[in-house]
Amino acid sequence: MIELAAPAVLRQLGASGVTLLTGERPPEVWLRGFRRAIHPVRVRVVVDPVLGYTEDRLAPGKVRAALDRELLGPGVVWAHNLALGRNLALARALATACAARGLPLVAHHHDWWCDRRWARWPVIRRTGFPSQRAVAAAIFPTAGRVAHVAINLSDAAILQQHLGAQAHWLPNLIDRPVPRRRRPPPGAPIWLLPCRVLRRKNLAEALLLTRWLRPEATLVVTGGADETDEQPYAATLAAAARAHGWPLQLGALADQQARGTIADFFARAEVMVCTSVQEGFGLPQLEAAAAGCPAILRRVPLVAADLHRFGFRFPQLYDDLRIAPALFDWPAEVRRQTRAFAAWRALLPRSVRALAGPPALLTMQDRPQPIAFSRLTLAAQLEVLRQPPDASWSRCAPLNPFLLPWRERAASGTLAPTRWPRAAEAHLSSANYARRFARIVAAGAAPPPEAVCGLAAQGDFIRARLASTECFPLLWSPR
Repeated sequence: MIELAAPAVLRQLGASGVTLLTGERPPEVWLRGFRRAIHPVRVRVVVDPVLGYTEDRLAPGKVRAALDRELLGPGVVWAHNLALGRNLALARALATACAARGLPLVAHHHDWWCDRRWARWPVIRRTGFPSQRAVAAAIFPTAGRVAHVAINLSDAAILQQHLGAQAHWLPNLIDRPVPRRRRPPPGAPIWLLPCRVLRRKNLAEALLLTRWLRPEATLVVTGGADETDEQPYAATLAAAARAHGWPLQLGALADQQARGTIADFFARAEVMVCTSVQEGFGLPQLEAAAAGCPAILRRVPLVAADLHRFGFRFPQLYDDLRIAPALFDWPAEVRRQTRAFAAWRALLPRSVRALAGPPALLTMQDRPQPIAFSRLTLAAQLEVLRQPPDASWSRCAPLNPFLLPWRERAASGTLAPTRWPRAAEAHLSSANYARRFARIVAAGAAPPPEAVCGLAAQGDFIRARLASTECFPLLWSPR
């Protein structure tokens, strides 16, 4: 996000210099590219562990000292992902320092600590934030020239309801490039999933769709599992694919020796598949449209309204992939989900446990019936994948009639790409992004809402993320 947006934002603001405050030094190859992109704007890099993601309890004095050294002159502070809760001491100190100096603080919220991360609640408490009220005070400060920015309409609506004029919607940017000439390589066709290996990407569903709709294709996932919590998922999926000869390649661009770019893979891919159960913005959908690559997409409610507002209409869009219960061990899955749901629910603070809706399968445990593939554990998903594709297809095709024409079009190479709408320019271009960012900065100090409003906003985010519609077994535990 910084790499894409900074050049246009810095030009719009007329900035002469930019300082990157970070807990670890960026890779040199990235830094060289960043300097080229914003030239002649000067770049300083300040690396201090207290300014990055940390699980340690930080001495407030160390954090204040680091900020005092850097927040010296006029400027704008653009802080990313404070609401992730990985360094709440910094979030609190940054807000205080900016308010004391009259500096605009753009708190850019991409993710939330209460979204799929409840295993970290004890860690948050140990680092000096013993209550939800203390966390809300750190990530939703209201004093001074602070602006809270969300990247999708749903999150922005919650912020605006509680934080008023301090809340803004600023969708991520993507300049539509001139589509490269698409040249599918000889040999097995490529179906592409441009993402890191994350549980929320629901990769097994993309593999199942590939095997059903285009058995000759290899599913290529560009990223690797670069988060510790995701490595057991990646290892289990990779081992199953090797053992059964499934056409799956993970981490095609994860190795530093790997050649090519995302754009190269889009130019070579026959189809892009996106089966995520949760997304904050919907970048893969936009990348496929920009590349002119046909896409098969699972609808993600959190970003569906944004994509529709941008003007996108996706020809191959579905809500869920329904699976016949005979394709996996239903009693064993009931036992697995019962244990795992109870363990996950026990991680929640007592005050919010009642908000956690039950998983779909446990509401029908005494009467096996078709269920969405995304509502299964990875163990059950792999059981479905181990079935011969023709056998699982014959049982599930009647449950998913939208797949029948897609299968015919996939075989004939006539799946439709998504048209890039004219309306998207107003929301997604770098020039318009920079203008909207500048308006946010220039808005000045809005009347601060009551301090309790941040706690109320956080409460709404918790309720939204714990709703039964967001209850996916894949996300309960790294294992």
